Amino acid sequence: MTASAPALHTWCDWHAGPSETAVLIDVIEQGSGPGITRFACAPCREQRGLTPYADRR
Repeated sequence: MTASAPALHTWCDWHAGPSETAVLIDVIEQGSGPGITRFACAPCREQRGLTPYADRR
């Protein structure tokens, strides 16, 4: 699965609910321990102008 492919029943961090259209938006790396990933569904991406992580360059 690629970072921009929709994940079934992934949690949307913006509306705090499950989504079938959520994709990876942000990866927050931490110096110690695992990093944090944030996902957003299609409506939240559109409303907030969020760019999928895989589309950034």
